Amino acid sequence: MPLKTNNLKFTIKTKTLSAFAFLLLANFTASAQEIIDETAPETVKDTTVTKGATKVDGVAAVVGDYIVLDSDIDKMILQLKAQGASLQGVSNCQLFGKLLEDKLYAHHAIQDSIVVNDAEINSRVDQQIEQFLQQTKGNMDELLKFYKKDSEASFREEMFEINKSNKLASEMKTKIIDEIEVTPEEVRQFFNKIPKDERPRFGTELKVAQIIIEPKVSETERQRVIDQLKEYKREVEVDGKSFRSRAAFYSDDPGTKKSGGKLPPMNRSNPRMVKEFRDVAFSLQEGEISEPFATDFGYHIIYLEKIRGQEYDVSHILLVPEISDEEVMEAKQRIEKIRDDINNGDYTFAEAAKEFSDEKETKSQGGQLINPQTQDYNFELTKMDPELYGQLQGLENNTVSDVLTDSDRQGNIKFKLVTVTDRIDEHDADYSRDYLKIKELALNEKQYNAIGEWQDEKINDTYIKISESHRDCDFSSNWLKNK
Repeated sequence: MPLKTNNLKFTIKTKTLSAFAFLLLANFTASAQEIIDETAPETVKDTTVTKGATKVDGVAAVVGDYIVLDSDIDKMILQLKAQGASLQGVSNCQLFGKLLEDKLYAHHAIQDSIVVNDAEINSRVDQQIEQFLQQTKGNMDELLKFYKKDSEASFREEMFEINKSNKLASEMKTKIIDEIEVTPEEVRQFFNKIPKDERPRFGTELKVAQIIIEPKVSETERQRVIDQLKEYKREVEVDGKSFRSRAAFYSDDPGTKKSGGKLPPMNRSNPRMVKEFRDVAFSLQEGEISEPFATDFGYHIIYLEKIRGQEYDVSHILLVPEISDEEVMEAKQRIEKIRDDINNGDYTFAEAAKEFSDEKETKSQGGQLINPQTQDYNFELTKMDPELYGQLQGLENNTVSDVLTDSDRQGNIKFKLVTVTDRIDEHDADYSRDYLKIKELALNEKQYNAIGEWQDEKINDTYIKISESHRDCDFSSNWLKNK
């Protein structure tokens, strides 16, 4: 396959569109996914009635078992604007094309017997409604009015179908690219095919290390929390109290407190839960409550409500130990001494991090931070997290910052020192130095091509009908089947 023009440009564009696609999937940005037969009429009636007349909503396209309505594009635009997304440079035809792609993925996900979990979809709908209600200050009537729905039940039903279709599309796309890899030789060929004047230019990059000192919870406070959790466990097992009510009243987890500590269904193949939590949950028998145990979030007890095949329905109570002012002051004094010792030459920054830092993830690497986007140690200055950028601004190489105040997952205070261990100025892509970034671009191109080939094949094999009003779009894929 010949190299596409501006190879890096289209690869970067792919990443941009992927991020845009994620926004559409993550938010309520498409209309209900109606399933039809091939004899569907060119128009369907919308439920909106104004001045005695029923508004007619046209069928913009049919893709396999799904339809796209004319109103879907308008709804997508409305939702994106409501989310604060910029639509500059994005045409209606591009949005329409994205909807067509989603229906194609969803249709073939069903054909390939891809199954999505309804309980997971319902949990996602619950989370979305909670987020939406925050925008209307908890007013469901205002929310239904904004989305032009007559009842919460119809709203939930539509959101369920949207999320299910989006999940099917996402799973299908993942299946297409899941096993695609690039070899070092493919990376080399990819890089050599890019004309020198079109090679990407990477911005200034920094390597950053940090030392974290957290106030220590006293043994007395730690034991108080453990004893309290044991008491909740006893109240449920012996006194017959409700676990859900204990969680609703006393849990320190704001995300599950309202639902009585209930978590989304857990599956052994799903790694999202922290290891300690998973290990305890999967060791329980149905109806059993765990002993108190610790994670980075605090101390928990877990109630395993039901086992359904591979899925576990669990609830938990979280208690976070309180930290005294004295413990906070002691931590601050400790990190100030560490800073003085580094500046006096008693330790290098890396030695001090290995010896004293409370951050397990970076401690063994001498405090060196890993960029979560690239999985290497380099942080591009223009793409750096704004908070980290502010902490490093004006800091010379190998100089130690002042003591910075930060917070952990529960909002508890912690203290930080940061340093820049290396700085790479803005430069054109270099195969050896920038191998990981080039490899990512090469992989993106290979995935992009695989998706394109899959789309070309499935478009030809799938019943697709585009309405006359949308046939003027300059589609990147052969939706009109005229090529």
